[in-house]
Amino acid sequence: MHTGMATGPVPLPVVGTLPQYSRAAGLGTVKWVGSSNESCIAPAPSAVAAMTEAAAGTNRYPGIAGEKLVMAISDTLGLSAEQIAVGAGSLALLGQILSAYAPPGSSVIYAWRSYEAYPILIALAGANSVPVALDACHRHDLEAIGAAIGADTSVVLLCNPNNPTGTVLEMWEITEFLDNAPREVLVVLDEAYTEYSFSGNDSAELLDKYPNLLILRTFSKAYGLAGARAGYLLAHTDIAANIRAVAPPFGLSSLAQAGAVAAWADIDYLKASVAEVVAERDYLASELVARGLEFPSSGGNFVWIPAGFRSLELEAACVAHGVSVRAFQGAGVRVTISVREASEAVLAALDSLSTLPSGQAASPIAAPSAPKNHSTGGAS
Repeated sequence: MHTGMATGPVPLPVVGTLPQYSRAAGLGTVKWVGSSNESCIAPAPSAVAAMTEAAAGTNRYPGIAGEKLVMAISDTLGLSAEQIAVGAGSLALLGQILSAYAPPGSSVIYAWRSYEAYPILIALAGANSVPVALDACHRHDLEAIGAAIGADTSVVLLCNPNNPTGTVLEMWEITEFLDNAPREVLVVLDEAYTEYSFSGNDSAELLDKYPNLLILRTFSKAYGLAGARAGYLLAHTDIAANIRAVAPPFGLSSLAQAGAVAAWADIDYLKASVAEVVAERDYLASELVARGLEFPSSGGNFVWIPAGFRSLELEAACVAHGVSVRAFQGAGVRVTISVREASEAVLAALDSLSTLPSGQAASPIAAPSAPKNHSTGGAS
């Protein structure tokens, strides 16, 4: 009989080194949730009805690779089904992408600050993170990212619009970057918030020219299906096939597929939902401008306030006023667009921080280096 001290199962060494996905303060106590970039609008009634109907058949497995959703996307975008893969949200698909294209020891480049799940998934794949600082305008520094590409680079991640800063890369910038990127490096264009950006261009048009491009999208944001978990990618047929090869069977649930197919078809509801969010985003932006704050124009369903060392203070003030936001210590606060009352709560929180006892100077909330390029007509 073993008499030594029991230590229990030992996880892989990487488990203890993984960065933690941040948690917003005040969840469960606030009146309005503005911390997770969820849509403040419920999914289309047609999507809810489709998921309700699908629930009656959940004793059966879904299609092995989300074939119904693949065909719906294929028919709309004019791409072959072989160029499309679907999964349980774009996050799950990104994990599959790194499993297929980022071998252990290779390097994956991404802007920072950007989506905080990137370094977690890269570490799990056994690859090395290479974060490249955003420029002074809170945008991807594509020149610096290009310069960081080396012989060991396997993947470059471009988050557009960028989360959490909301900044948007124009199509000409992406094209220029792809022109100079080595063809053996996979360039992933993460477009989780593309419906809100009004860029006027469809990046899918680039797939024919750039066989190393992969476009990643989700139903979690504009379509209002964050809780269902559905996403899709567009790529060259060989790349899409490799992603499907590493995917777990039945990765997209029957409920998620039914909801996504119905939501995809309801274009009018999507347009109305996006317009409502953008209108509220513009209102909040205009009120921030009126208060003299400097911040980047957003192409997402959120606004970035570069609060610097006062980020946690601003988050606490927002919670005290009944709305959760996401603070990134030392950098800024991301405010997800919600209803007007939530916007007013954020503004009241800001106003509360601008007033200090007599004789004390108020510290600026926004970093003085932030750009004054906000607009009220969508992203620019």
